Amino acid sequence: MPGLVPTVDDERAGLLGYLAQQRHVLRLAAHGLTEEQARQAPTASVLTASVLTVGGLIKHVTAVERFWIGLVSGRAASARPRDEAEYEDNFRLGETETLRSVLEQYDAAAAATDAALASIDDLGRPVPVPPGVPWFPDDVEAWSVRWVLLHLITETARHAGHADIVREMIDGATAFPLMAAAEGWSVPWMRAWEPATGQGG
Repeated sequence: MPGLVPTVDDERAGLLGYLAQQRHVLRLAAHGLTEEQARQAPTASVLTASVLTVGGLIKHVTAVERFWIGLVSGRAASARPRDEAEYEDNFRLGETETLRSVLEQYDAAAAATDAALASIDDLGRPVPVPPGVPWFPDDVEAWSVRWVLLHLITETARHAGHADIVREMIDGATAFPLMAAAEGWSVPWMRAWEPATGQGG
């Protein structure tokens, strides 16, 4: 996917195009990382009592997208973690998880989103607000599918920004050189990212 969202002809294509672009940008933060680097947490986070990693951010955003599309599809899951440990685990790669496995799960979540949206004709269709969640409004009965997609774009972009910061602190790589490397750009004034000597590609 190039650096910009393709031209869109309608609202649905625009929403899905911008969501796909933000997913792509988040994935780029993992481009060329080793398993060890995907777990590195170079900065403390005010988001959790723990720290943020590129692999953990991808895992978290996957869970977020599955939750919201589950609501759209009528398969509501709990929006509230049981405790702080469960919340933090959502941002952390487990012992049996790998960067490759969380990227595959992210791809699967994206495909599920596309499939669910393909069966919905009206983006204004109501999506009931789960009750009893303190960060959800108690004066709104339902969002719309349109609202959910806009929320997912915002959520994904926010965490893509977190991942950009974490990645730059790991090895100095920034978004456009990573994109150039992943997509094979040839830009005279910008050097595409390359792995350091001895680092896996």
